[in-house]
Amino acid sequence: MIAVVIIDRVGIVDWPAVWDGLSHLTWWQPLILLMMVAARQLFKASPLHFYIENVSLGRATQNDLGAILMATIAPAPADYAMRVAMFTSWGVSAARGLAGATMNTVTVMMVRFALPLVGFIMLVMIGGDFSYRWADLLSLLISAAIAACVLVVLHSDALARAFGIHAGRIVGRIRHSVDPERWAQSCIDFRGHISARVRYGFPRSLVGVVAMVLADLVIVVSCLRFVGVSAAEVGVVDIAIAYSFAFPLTILPFSGIAIVDSLIIAALVQSGGHAVEAPALAALVIWRVYTLGVPALAGLVAIALWRRTTRRPATDAALAGHEPESP
Repeated sequence: MIAVVIIDRVGIVDWPAVWDGLSHLTWWQPLILLMMVAARQLFKASPLHFYIENVSLGRATQNDLGAILMATIAPAPADYAMRVAMFTSWGVSAARGLAGATMNTVTVMMVRFALPLVGFIMLVMIGGDFSYRWADLLSLLISAAIAACVLVVLHSDALARAFGIHAGRIVGRIRHSVDPERWAQSCIDFRGHISARVRYGFPRSLVGVVAMVLADLVIVVSCLRFVGVSAAEVGVVDIAIAYSFAFPLTILPFSGIAIVDSLIIAALVQSGGHAVEAPALAALVIWRVYTLGVPALAGLVAIALWRRTTRRPATDAALAGHEPESP
């Protein structure tokens, strides 16, 4: 169904026109985009800083970049294994680090699935068409369900245990290897490791994730303007609406590349006409290079720096233990 709508609205891509859109970039614009991506990644990593005590924003960003690279090149849970390895090397217990990383993911998921609410509000403000948007109410229900589950688990050990038991039994009907008692204990342990930081961390993390989404939207708008899509053709509100409704699908592998992009382009074509299709595609190619490619490359640097700084103390300690005696 989605494919039919996309093909109907977008049509055949004019690839020479896409290349022409890419050629609009001047030398300083990629530098601006790099700075925007840097800010985006700082905001994205901020929940780790707020949820895990004694983890600076710099280390949180380093941890998040390393996890991004591992999620790109290796199957799950390689990214979480990298996170825990970094945390333990910094003196953070694996349990606390894993609990903070889990709350980071939960906060991102809540914002991700709640974002269509912003799209609905903007559609009401401009008197837009709701005909293709009612299915997005499911996204809002998912966000609300995630929030409710977190509240239940964090309320008390008894509720955490009950939630783990029931969730384990439901999943156990599909995967018989699941032990509901183990799930219950995991929920209790999670509550114990994160409950002390939730009051402090959650509101600040929510602001950080929202700022990350806004930074990402600014990058999309900038890319469109840089390739020649003017405000007269597609306004910022139209771009924000398209982005808000497509963003939940970034949960798919590689941030829903192609699917999310197609939905955004389809909405932009509906707003600005077929003439914006090719430059919009060029803009989203640039957006993906910067928001997927740059963080993954930065992850290489982050892991290399981490390995270097963690090996040095071990090497120094080994050398100190084998110093020659004075004559």
